[in-house]
Parts: sequence; C-alpha cells; structure tokens
Amino acid sequence: MKALKRSHTSSSNSSSPSSSSSSSSWIHLRSVLFVVANSSPASCSSSFDRGRLKSPWSRRKRKNVLSPQQWRTLFTPEGRLRDGGIKFLKKVRSGGIHPSIRAEVWPYLLGVYDLKSSKEERDAIRTQNRKEYEKLRRQCRRLLKQYDRTYSSKQLSGKLIQDVHSPSSEEVESARESLSSGERTPDDGTVDDSSSMLLEGDNSSRRITNAGGSTLNTDSSETDSSDDAEVIRASPASDGREDDESDVPTNEEISPSTKTGIQSPVRTTEDFATWQRIIRVDAVRANTEWIPYSYCQATVSENRARRSAEAVGLRDYDHLEPHRIFHAARLVAILEAYALYDPEIGYCQGMSDLLSPIIAIITEDHEAFWCFVGFMRKARHNFRLDEVGIRKQLKIVSMIIKFKDSHLYRHLQKLQAEDCFFVYRMVVVLFRRELTFEQTMCLWEVMWADQAAIRAGIGKSAWSRIRQRAPPTDDLLLYAIAASVLQRRKLIIERYNSMEEILRECNSMAGQLDVWKLLDDAHDLVVTLHDKIESSL
Repeated sequence: MKALKRSHTSSSNSSSPSSSSSSSSWIHLRSVLFVVANSSPASCSSSFDRGRLKSPWSRRKRKNVLSPQQWRTLFTPEGRLRDGGIKFLKKVRSGGIHPSIRAEVWPYLLGVYDLKSSKEERDAIRTQNRKEYEKLRRQCRRLLKQYDRTYSSKQLSGKLIQDVHSPSSEEVESARESLSSGERTPDDGTVDDSSSMLLEGDNSSRRITNAGGSTLNTDSSETDSSDDAEVIRASPASDGREDDESDVPTNEEISPSTKTGIQSPVRTTEDFATWQRIIRVDAVRANTEWIPYSYCQATVSENRARRSAEAVGLRDYDHLEPHRIFHAARLVAILEAYALYDPEIGYCQGMSDLLSPIIAIITEDHEAFWCFVGFMRKARHNFRLDEVGIRKQLKIVSMIIKFKDSHLYRHLQKLQAEDCFFVYRMVVVLFRRELTFEQTMCLWEVMWADQAAIRAGIGKSAWSRIRQRAPPTDDLLLYAIAASVLQRRKLIIERYNSMEEILRECNSMAGQLDVWKLLDDAHDLVVTLHDKIESSL
C-alpha cells in the first residue's frame, strides 16, 4: 500500500495548474489504470432509498424506443422538429433510439444540427462540414509528407516518440505521488508488491498516453530540430480558403479555436507525427463489438479495405480481417483530422474507444467526424494534460457518494480512497469498457439528450410541463458512476480493505450492469442531490 498512498490536500489544490513534470507523471498513472486486468464478476446489492419522484428510466415507466415512424412524425413540413425538440428529447431520454435511425438522430443530439433547424439549413451545414473535413484530411497528408522529408526514421523512433508500452516502475511511483497536489514528493525508490496488480493486463489492454506530452515544450532539447518543422497555430478552420492537392508544405493555420472555445497552443509536425503513430497502434487493436451494428462495414471487400488502409498510410494490418482493416482505417482518418482540429488535445489513448461506436453507426466519415467533434465538446476535458477536468469529475463522484452514503464514504476515507480514483477509467471513456456495445449506446444517447436540452435552454420548467420531472444535467454520467459504486456498497464495506480491491471490483463490472437500472438509480441521485452538489462546487 505504501506505493499507492497519496497525500491528501484541500480541494482547492485539485483545480490548480500542475507543472509539466506533474502532468507527465499523471499521464503515466493514467496508463497504469488503463491496463488493469479484469477480475471475475462479483455479486452486488443496492441499498438505495428511492426518491419521491419517478425516474424517466424506471422499468415501471420506461417506454419503447423512438421508432422510425415516430421519428418522421416529429417534423413539420419545413423539416423542423416540432416544439423545439422537447418531445424528441423526452422520447430519447425515456426509451432510447431504434438502431435503424441512430445515424439520422445522433447529429441532432451531438449538436451537429440545431434542434430548430430546417431541412434546407441542415443541407447547407452538411455541405460545409464535408468541405471542412476534406480540408483537414488534405492538411493531414501534407503534414505527414513534410515530416517524412524532414526527419529520418532514426529520429522518429527516438526521443520524439513516446514508447507505447508500459511505463517504468519509477514513472508509476512518481505519478502516484503527484496526484493530490501536483507537487513532487521525494521518491524512496520502492514499489510495493501490491502495485503489480495495477500493471497487469491482457493483450488487448492499452496504455493511455497523451501523445503531445513528449513534445509539448518545443524548446526542449528533445526537439532541437523543431525550427525546421511546420508550425500548427490556432486560427479558424473555416477561413474560406480552398486547399489544392499540392505536396508543397505550407504554413497554413488550421486550428479551429473559435469552435472549441479555447486558445490552442502552437504545435509542430513533430506533435502530429507522434499522434499519428499512436493513433495507428490503437486503430489496429480496436475490438469487433461493433460488427452486428454495421452490416455494410462488416462485409466490406478486401480490396476496398486495403485501399482505405493505403489511403491513410496504415501499415502492419496483414493479420486483420477486411472489416477490421476498414474500421482501423476510418479510425485513423477521423482521429488524425481531430488532432488537427483541436491541437490542444491532439490525440490521447482512449479517444479511439469513444469514436469506435460512432463510426460503426455513421458510415460517412465527414458526418462521423462532426459527431465526434460534438461528443468531444465535453469529453475533451478528460484528456487535458493539466488533469483539471478529470480531477473535477472525480471530485463530483466523491461528493455524490459522501452526501448519499456517509457510512460508505467513511470506509473509503479509512482506505484513503475517498478521492474515488478507482472509477477513473469509467470517467475517462464514459463507461465504454464497463458496458456492452448496445448498453453504451443507450447510456450515451440519454446523456446526449440531457446535454442537448441544456444547449437548447430547455430547463426544469419545460420538463415539468411535459411531465418529465427529471431536470437535465451535464453530469448524468457522473451520477451513473456514483450509482454503480453505491450498488456495491455492502460488498465494499464488508469485504474490501484496500483501494486495489475496489479498483478490481470496478473493473469486474464489465458486462454485469443493467444500464436502465443504472440510469434509474442515477436519476434518484440527480433528484435528491443535484442542487446540493452544484452549490458545493
């Protein structure tokens, strides 16, 4: 346990910017948690006291999914959603979406289309979005060609590229010590045997690494050649200029900081080459859960799959079946484009988990890309190097448990686990690894509907008028995560005596959760604690 202990400081420290060394350490600890081996499923029990308001996800109230017929009736002759989309969002929140219309519906939930837009407006948006995506893809190709001409293969395999294998024990220890305050504490050079559990993983387990970490400081000794690299600066992507297909590198500015709402840092082709390499490693390792949900992609010909792979420079795929090659090529294309679109985040391992369901449902790359952009509008904070976003979310989960179940919270305090770091993976990839593919989509759709309601200004009063008394929240995921822990409160209190055991239990939830029961319990927490949590932040 010595190696796992973290100094606990005031909550104000969790929002303070960390030093670059602390950020790097944090990345390595994230790597460790992403390769934890799953244990056998454990039984669970729930001790929730139901709130007075009925949950829209309760089995007693759950309605059928939004059907294709119902979807069509929601539009006016001009192609606008009736009543500003309130009925539409209510239906999605209470029952989900029929698989056959997910590709049509998701762009509304993810903010690609405004809920009040007409068909004519959406057609114009679709055309513009296609042009902007194609522009990003051309920039990807030019940057890669320039980098290949400027840097030797020896440099690419050297310090500029982070190793994608497990971190050293010293890095793991350093990362753990930097957790609570961002300050480095003296390393005694020891790693307790219990920490070996964190480093175990099956062959499919992957390290989570923000590829920009090694080249974030372009003035460092590791990037002595950066003066020759093309600079990627922050500026609007939609500047009206059309790119030609020339291979001549340019200093064109490509980051859409006006869309992401942040000031992006200067990046170089070195950063992009790093992202590109790790994206490819993740893409060829993607699982095949999506196959039943995308027949046309699952039956793609070998010739088409290989052409797609060659188009994005994908290599080392001979061991894959055609459908996996095709899926990997699409992941590469869209993730590379996103790295240029949002260079502050670039690419971080775990993002491919979030994109995979989207490209399984949406067959056009440009449409899938903009849906992913909408998804990442909130999820991007999970991948920031300064760790502020992830710390804030873990703090909210901790507060929910504290206010709901003081007995469980005191037990976590005794184990020095009240920071809820054991749910880190759930937060980062939004339950993707704890739920089945279908369950993931159900949870995400309900979560997206809440976020769409908030974007549209649909508040508590509107839900009350339509007899849906559960107000939308941006943090539904966190309430669901807290609910999954509270469902196991008895087991945690009576049997678990270390954070490692709780971590193992959380990772054993995969395939064992009832997503609608989870949403029901999450709603109870929203109803009873949401206002209290908001006022405490």
